[in-house]
This record gives sequence, C-alpha cells and structure tokens, in this order.
Amino acid sequence: MSFYSLHQVKIVDLGETVYEPVYARMQEFTRLRSSNAIDEIWLTEHRPVFTQGQAGKAEHILFPGSIPVVQSNRGGQVTYHGPGQLTVYLLLDLRRLGLGVRELVSRMEASIQAVLEQYNLSSRLRKDAPGVYIDNAKIASLGLRVSKSCSYHGLSLNVDMDLTPFSQINPCGLTDITVTHMVDHHGGANMPDVKEKVCAQLLGQLGLVAAP
Repeated sequence: MSFYSLHQVKIVDLGETVYEPVYARMQEFTRLRSSNAIDEIWLTEHRPVFTQGQAGKAEHILFPGSIPVVQSNRGGQVTYHGPGQLTVYLLLDLRRLGLGVRELVSRMEASIQAVLEQYNLSSRLRKDAPGVYIDNAKIASLGLRVSKSCSYHGLSLNVDMDLTPFSQINPCGLTDITVTHMVDHHGGANMPDVKEKVCAQLLGQLGLVAAP
C-alpha cells in the first residue's frame, strides 16, 4: 500500500475525562458525520466508572460501591475504566476503509499485541472472548458499536492503574480470569510512550495516516 492510498485520521487526545459526556459526543459525531468526514481516533483516561454493554447482565456487577455504573450501547459485558488505563475510541467509516467488524476487531487485537511485544511481553487471544491476555489475566478489552457502517467505542489497555475495582465485577462477564496491567510485567511502561506506540500500531494495522 502506498502512502498516497492511505486514509487520513484525526488523532485527538482528550486527557482525563468523565465517561458520559464523551459517550454522548461519540454518538453525536457518528450520527452527524457525512460520507466524506475525516475519521477520528480519540485517546482518553476516564475517571472511575463501570460501563455496561448493550447485552450486559446485571449479575456481573458484584458490588459497584461508590463507582458509577453507566449503560452504554457497545458490545460486550461490564468493564471498568479509570486513570492509568488508556482508552482509545475508533470513529471510523468502515465502508470507506473496506473493513468488516470482525476484521476491525482482529486488527485492534493485533495492534495491542504488537505494542506489548515492544515491551517484551507475550500475550494471547481467546476465541470466545475478544481482548488481549497475558497468561490468564486480561490486559486489554474491546467493545464496539457500528451504525451506518461507522464504528465507535473501541479498546482499553491497562497501563498503570488501580486494579481493585475489577474485583467488584466479573470483567467482561468472565469468571475464569484475573486482570493485569503493563507495569506488573514491565516497570518501564508509561502512558506517554504507550499512547505513541498504540497510535502507531493502529495506524499501520488500519491503513491510516495521521492528519496534519
């Protein structure tokens, strides 16, 4: 693929955010975007929140405590977002990119695995549960919504965070796993470097180039 055949994407770093306004903004962006609108990738660290997927089951929320629970329309079950976790939202025109949802998920997982490899971390996938795992511990979660061939929501990668809230849920509806983050396996992992590496891998995997 030549450089000139790559599609442009706008990368936006939102910093630390509250989940609900970003969720509403994603929905509005997708609803209002035109067929020639440039794709966007949003990076953020959310303040503590549990988000429930569209078909999420209440029994997977064990005890939320003081952390808010927000219903969303992404796929998957309940997960936790908090500071020290990189959340990446992919607002992409899949028809224009020639991608199906399954292919997009595969490329997202490949991007995360490639980033982990740069930190000498071996990871694996599960056919029955999207995401990326180190041994039996989940380190990255995926959840998407597609409307009129345009995706939103995305992925979360645990970099250096308080993992305690994951004990208050069955993460992604799974009862046979634990949850981990990068610093438990590579002390040099830090958010600025991980952001840069994740963006680079996603651009390569999706055939995108960052807009100036």
